[in-house]
This record gives sequence, C-alpha cells and structure tokens, in this order.
Amino acid sequence: MTVHQLSIFVENRQGTLIKVLQLLKEASVQLIASTIADTVEYGIYRIICSEPQRAYSMLKEQGISVALSDVFAIELDDEVGRAADTLTLFSREGINIAYMYSFLLNGKGILVFRTDNEELTCEVIRKANLKFIPEKDLSKY
Repeated sequence: MTVHQLSIFVENRQGTLIKVLQLLKEASVQLIASTIADTVEYGIYRIICSEPQRAYSMLKEQGISVALSDVFAIELDDEVGRAADTLTLFSREGINIAYMYSFLLNGKGILVFRTDNEELTCEVIRKANLKFIPEKDLSKY
C-alpha cells in the first residue's frame, strides 16, 4: 500500500541539485513528484520516480547521500477541502503526519505523505475506502 520515495541530501550550493537531476536524466529515471525542504546548509530533496530501487543504487554508486523510504500516495477528487477531510481521518486515529506534499494531475489530487504508524495508516485507508496508488501505477498518471 506504500510507494518508495528517495530522500536525497543535497548541499545548499550551486550545482548540487543539477548534478542529481543530471544523473537521473542519464539513467532515464522519470520524476513523478518532488519537493525540497531546506536548512541553511543542506536540503532534503524528496522524489517519487520510476524505478526507485535502480535510482537509489545508481545515486549511491555515484557517492550521493540518499535514503529509500516508504510513503503513502492517495488519489483525491479535486474538490475544496478534500485534503483536510482526508487528513482528519488519520488525525482522529492518533496518526501523526511527519510530512506531506501534494499536486494536481489529470483532474485528480495526489497526496503523498509519511506517518508515524504505517500499519494503522493502512487500516484507515482500507476502512475509509481511500484510493491508494500502487507503485506500479504511478507512472500511468
């Protein structure tokens, strides 16, 4: 029920993000979604991509500091308040959202997030009949 996300640690200086993007391009890895959270010295570049395992191995081989983690990807109707309603379901169960990013694609909202309780999150998704996006389907969007 989860998808793989790469978290790439990039130094906040000119050229470091371009290096990562160029490596992914050369490996023919398609970016599906991405976000950067930065601090003064470093940023965490989180991406959902085609072939995350291969991308992870390739970046590691190139000396890039990268981690692979599981996150949830849920499809929502493109309606005002839909994300708030969905996240409320998790909050009511005491699930903490560690971070989240979202985007609109083909008339649907896509919500990507990580929680502190994967098992309970899966249970909430099932009970609420939320449409999770399997990793094999991500590139179809």
